[in-house]
Amino acid sequence: MKRTAFNFTKIVIPLFFLPFFISAQSANTLPSWAFGGFVRPQNINPIISPDNTAVFMDPMSGKENHWESDNTFNPAATIKDGKVIVLYRAEDNSGNGIGFHTSRIGFAESNDGLYFGRKSVPVLFPANDSQKKYEWPGGCEDPRVAMTESGMYVMFYTQWNRKLPRLGVATSTDLIHWKKHGPIFQKAYNGRFFNMATKSASILTKMMGDKQVITKINGKYWLYWGEHHVYAATSSDLVNWQPVLNKDGKLKELISPRKGFFDSDLTECGPPALMTKDGILLFYNGKNKSGDEGDKRYNADSYCAGQVLFDSKDPSKPIARLDVPFLRPMESFEKSGQYVNGTVFIEGMVFFKKKWYLYYGCADSKVGVAVYDPANRVPGDPVIVKE
Repeated sequence: MKRTAFNFTKIVIPLFFLPFFISAQSANTLPSWAFGGFVRPQNINPIISPDNTAVFMDPMSGKENHWESDNTFNPAATIKDGKVIVLYRAEDNSGNGIGFHTSRIGFAESNDGLYFGRKSVPVLFPANDSQKKYEWPGGCEDPRVAMTESGMYVMFYTQWNRKLPRLGVATSTDLIHWKKHGPIFQKAYNGRFFNMATKSASILTKMMGDKQVITKINGKYWLYWGEHHVYAATSSDLVNWQPVLNKDGKLKELISPRKGFFDSDLTECGPPALMTKDGILLFYNGKNKSGDEGDKRYNADSYCAGQVLFDSKDPSKPIARLDVPFLRPMESFEKSGQYVNGTVFIEGMVFFKKKWYLYYGCADSKVGVAVYDPANRVPGDPVIVKE
């Protein structure tokens, strides 16, 4: 593959297109508390695509499996030994339709955050182990990963048996060999939430110099989670988690879908949350609802990326939220493949060489990257002007 220099030069627009461009879109100036804009490097994306030559011996079937032949998407990301590591969801060709393949977690590494080499076998997958009943035949999906101060990596992922999705957790010191600990809510409240559908966990982190690490707040680890709403949970050991409840004993909804906005259908947690000088920043995925309840500027059922700021003293209290997405499906690879309505699904973000690298799933089919340079803030993806 021929490499192209990575830069942020402006795209030249022919004059005869300029009036239409100005009338159709406007600049997306982000508030000072938000990160961005994130710029897609030229001639780089998608950075990870399906590979039908990769084969591993599947312990469930006892046969060779083309484990990443159909789709590679929804990546976690972290740093190890000065390299960017992306842990991505890969689907084989064992079924048809979203949710009916078997998913496994692949490993890719990069010296520059843009060009990746991949392992030929997955690093987390269904096996004849204690988690088989939660992970087979659907698999291990949609990882998020973060690191403790001591250097242990913690991965939250969806365990999918094609009956009920559950949030699971696994730990590792090398990102290759993982210890599965099982569903994170198995013990909480005498198992009250064990048989509830749970997905998408974003653990709270902070910056220590140039290193992003898991942190505590009010003496406990803090986790944002959820797909339909954003909820929270706390833990003292990173393995067993207790959902945060209202006084009436119900799950406390921190943010919810908003009628008429890009996140009118779902608000699903993204990469690990980050403590900043302004508060706790949570990146999330908003799904647009069809019909009058959605934002008609975006496709029905499309996924765009949002940000919400929580109070640093009360991490359950939202204090600011973007009304338009900072990243939305714009490129062809973000609007084709398995999810043609358009998807930029953010799950992994790392601070690398003084910039923030955001890794995301493209239309449930491939992996993309966008980069934010804090020293050179630019607008987010342009806002579509309502007609």
